[in-house]
Amino acid sequence: MAFAGASSLSLAAQEATQRDALTKERRDQMTPDQVIEELRRGNERFRSGQMIVRDYRAQQRSTATEQFPMAAMLGCVDSRAPGEIIFDTGIGDTFNARIAGNIVDDDLLGSLEFACAVAGAKVVVLFGHTSCGAVKGAIDDVEMGNLTGLLARIKPAITATAGFHGEKSSKNPAYVDAVARANVTLGIENIRRRSPILADLEHQGTIRMVGAMYDLATGAVRFII
Repeated sequence: MAFAGASSLSLAAQEATQRDALTKERRDQMTPDQVIEELRRGNERFRSGQMIVRDYRAQQRSTATEQFPMAAMLGCVDSRAPGEIIFDTGIGDTFNARIAGNIVDDDLLGSLEFACAVAGAKVVVLFGHTSCGAVKGAIDDVEMGNLTGLLARIKPAITATAGFHGEKSSKNPAYVDAVARANVTLGIENIRRRSPILADLEHQGTIRMVGAMYDLATGAVRFII
């Protein structure tokens, strides 16, 4: 895997990093900003159709007994927004958590704390996406079994977009996306507020926490720094 500062590597070494899983040495050499830049470039490769050709079986074998992911990603369960693919990462590169509406609950907070404080990930990326069905359900006050409680966690984002100019309806794509973006912003704030462990790591500069929005139509990820 290529990353910022990798220009000094020989061509053969760079090709090897594309085949092999991320090692502790390479991960630990990266700063949080470099990890974010690598994720940006990965999305650019995805959008341009120039994704890295990986030997997934080799990566599977090399990570069977250890892993050194550079980032922890929390995204929506939507089948069209797989973080590993849209950021063009390989086996062992990232932790990946997914839940409808990319909400943050206690179990997910614990997972992110493990990823960063124990396993050494440098970045937390909470990303939503356009045309999110969970956001639409929250807007429409959908009630159905356990989904009711999950959608209730998205509703603060509806309040946060009270100043939106236009039709405030699940049928208005612009409004849905505005609520989804607010949901990401509130989610990052929620992580900082509810996890002193992650907030302290960020304060020390050990990690960074960023939000992002993925556009289903274009394949582009836009970071909310």
